[in-house]
Amino acid sequence: MPQGPTQANVARNPSNVSVPLTTDASGNLFVGSGSANHYNVTAATVIKATPGRLVRISVSTAPTAGALSANDCATTGAAAVGNQIVSIAFGSVTAGQQILLDWPCTTGIVVNPGTGGVLAVSFD
Repeated sequence: MPQGPTQANVARNPSNVSVPLTTDASGNLFVGSGSANHYNVTAATVIKATPGRLVRISVSTAPTAGALSANDCATTGAAAVGNQIVSIAFGSVTAGQQILLDWPCTTGIVVNPGTGGVLAVSFD
């Protein structure tokens, strides 16, 4: 049995392999890597219909009405307040905005850019 100190900066990935933990420039822990992307989201869209992690939303074009939202569900019809991860009213969203979430989703990932909005989504 090793007698050294326990390594504090490691975690297990989905394949049960030890990997170093990483942080962003502000020191916030990133668990998801955002290894997959979905570009040009212009309407409510199923990003992933199975469990995963919503890592980042990049706003290409701000919505002109409604709200940018993300939900933990597998279909656009299932998106509701009860499974909402984030909702930002159109007046508070700006082009170029980066929304860092690193949020575990147990059912799936659905994103709605609001009316006129265009998003890019990073997820695992």
